Amino acid sequence: MYRQTDTQKDRQKRRLALTATAAVALVPFAAACGNEKADGGSVRAAPAVTGVHWSVDSVTVDGTTHQAPADAHVEITDGKAAGNYGCNHFSAKAVVEGDGIRLSDPTSTGMACEDQPMAFERTLARTLAAGTLKTAVEDGHLTLTTEAGDRVELTKAKDAPLYGTTWTVTSPAGTDKAHLTFDKKAGKVTGSLGCNKVNADATVRDGRITLGAPSTTRMVCDASLMNVEKELLGLFDGTVSYRLDHRTLSLTSENDDIVTAVAGK
Repeated sequence: MYRQTDTQKDRQKRRLALTATAAVALVPFAAACGNEKADGGSVRAAPAVTGVHWSVDSVTVDGTTHQAPADAHVEITDGKAAGNYGCNHFSAKAVVEGDGIRLSDPTSTGMACEDQPMAFERTLARTLAAGTLKTAVEDGHLTLTTEAGDRVELTKAKDAPLYGTTWTVTSPAGTDKAHLTFDKKAGKVTGSLGCNKVNADATVRDGRITLGAPSTTRMVCDASLMNVEKELLGLFDGTVSYRLDHRTLSLTSENDDIVTAVAGK
């Protein structure tokens, strides 16, 4: 029977030890790669702060909480912040780094409102401009905290529903009288092209809307309005992709022409 020598046994032990060491070394490396943890669980991406329409709920300063007016909101995108303090609209530069955000160089409109919205507006404006704000997002809620511990509480605003909303067309230009409404039960879209009324079949599926041939009235309006109406008719008898962003609807035709509309109040 073949028997290992002491030298062969020593070599085998060294190989086993090296193999075990290499296996252990690979564990943290694997855990650091991709979206997998060492225990097999997945790493969840941090919730987004940018590209979201945040409704302001309240501001807490020096332990006192101030409830926000209905119109107060903030949206941060492309290095900018824009929104409404509660009375006036504002914009500012925005730098997002890790879990911090810093707003600078704010500008705002100069409307005067009732005392309570104006007082809240001044409090919110000072808090948002108070240096780097720590961000925390959970279950659709955003908290911005200053170094002094003051807080702005915000909630992700829901998108206006595609169905049942009167979508007032804002582009192409000159379409201020044009509007569309989608009816899920009837499978129809109805509205106005700016001059003539329109209705057509509308099937919504997977981010796309298939529009049937349009039926319209036969009125003749100003030439510029008729030209815009002709552009809108290009959406029909085909399929468009759609995107909802809070209260804005974008329709993109197969030729990449884009029509935008806002939800009526």
